[in-house]
Amino acid sequence: MDVILVPGFWLDASSWDAVLPALRAAGHRPHPMTLPGLESREADRSGITLRDHVAAVVAEIDTHAQSAPVVVVGHSGGGPIVHGAVDARPDKVVRAIYVDAGPLSEGASINPELPAENGEIPLPDWSLFDEQSLVGLDDELRAQFRARAVPTPERVAKDPQQLSDERRYDVPITIITCEFTSDEMRKMIESDHPYTREVAKVRNVEMVDLPTGHWPQFSEPEKLADLLVSAVNAAG
Repeated sequence: MDVILVPGFWLDASSWDAVLPALRAAGHRPHPMTLPGLESREADRSGITLRDHVAAVVAEIDTHAQSAPVVVVGHSGGGPIVHGAVDARPDKVVRAIYVDAGPLSEGASINPELPAENGEIPLPDWSLFDEQSLVGLDDELRAQFRARAVPTPERVAKDPQQLSDERRYDVPITIITCEFTSDEMRKMIESDHPYTREVAKVRNVEMVDLPTGHWPQFSEPEKLADLLVSAVNAAG
């Protein structure tokens, strides 16, 4: 199975390095992405939009889904990007996996409150994140994260999501919950929380718990890799 992996904000393809060996050992073909504007700190990202990131994932799907559907994986802010790509290619994706993330509704923005500078969003000071987000990130991992972090284009965080094809609700999804539990997410769905309104419309939803912070590819890479393998195996 071809597996496209989309990183969250401030991260490039290398952020998936720790989970790739397990996917390959299970017989899958992982394709980690570096999204436009995340190639380097020197890249010009001032004009890059959310639709540009969605289009990049759509192009990757088209490249690898010529003979069979693919699995797409999105971490954090990469989750809404993946959902936009599923909306564009619902017939080419057999499963979408969201790592401490979820599908974003039409008209909503990923995180418009993040502080921006000159058209980009640098990795903020750790004090901006709550304690649960940082579980498992010790001083060494935080230093490594900050050393590799590349600013995210401002418009990717602030542009409204654009969706058009309700066949996206037919694509099965797996949500790997980290900062909160799957039971908490189900209660959010039952209470019609805005964050889960799009999830509630998906016809086949699997939730699995991975208790850690918001960056399990760093804090619990082996456990994350096992869950990804299981979800991809279930896809086909």
